[in-house]
Amino acid sequence: MIKTSTPYFWSRRHLLVAACAAGLLGASGWANAADEAPEAFIQRITNETLNTIKADKALRGGDIPKIMQLVDTQLMPHVNFRRMTALATGPAWRKATPEQQKRLQDEFKILLVRTYSGALSQINDQQVVVKPLRAGQEDKNVVVNTELRGRGDPVQFDYRLEKTPGQGAGWLIFDMNVLGVWLIENYRNQFTKEINAGGIDALIASLTARNKSNAKAS
Repeated sequence: MIKTSTPYFWSRRHLLVAACAAGLLGASGWANAADEAPEAFIQRITNETLNTIKADKALRGGDIPKIMQLVDTQLMPHVNFRRMTALATGPAWRKATPEQQKRLQDEFKILLVRTYSGALSQINDQQVVVKPLRAGQEDKNVVVNTELRGRGDPVQFDYRLEKTPGQGAGWLIFDMNVLGVWLIENYRNQFTKEINAGGIDALIASLTARNKSNAKAS
C-alpha cells in the first residue's frame, strides 16, 4: 500500500498513473535515441518496461528492493534530475552551496525512487497511448501528451522533455503532469514551506527524516 500521509506524496492514484506513464521508462537504453521523435521515445520505452514488469513475477508481486533497482537503473538515466531538483527547490537552489545541492538532490532522488517503487507494484493491465505531438514546439521544452488506459476511465497525463545536445544526444524528462498536477509544482509548494521555515538545511533534514521513516516502514 502506498502511504499518502506525507505532503511530499501525490495521491495513490497520481502515483499509480505516474508510475505507469513515467516511472516505467528506460528498458532499452539509448539506442538511436538522438534520432527518435519525442513521442516515439515515450511510446517505445514505456511499452518495453511495462512488458518487463508484467513478465516478472517478483516485480508484479511488489518486491520493493527489486522494483527500486528497476526504477533507479532504468528510469533515472532518462531524467534530468538536477534540473528537476532545481526547479522543485525554486530560487533557493541558486543560493545553496554545491554540497547542499548534492545532498538535496540525493535525498529527493531517494524519495522519488521509493515513491515510484510503491506505485509500480500495483501495475496490472494498464496500457499507455501516446498522442501526436503538437506542432511548433522547441527541443528544450517539448510537451508529450499521453493517455493511460486500463480499468476505469482513461487518464490524461503529460511529460516535459528536453533534447540533450552533442554526442550521446537524446531526450530527458524533467517534469510530468498527472491528473492536472505537475510534479515540480507539487513539490515546490511543499519545499518552499520548509525553506521559508528553516532554509535549505531544514528541507534537507526533512527529506532525510522522511526517507528514513519510509525505509523502516517498507
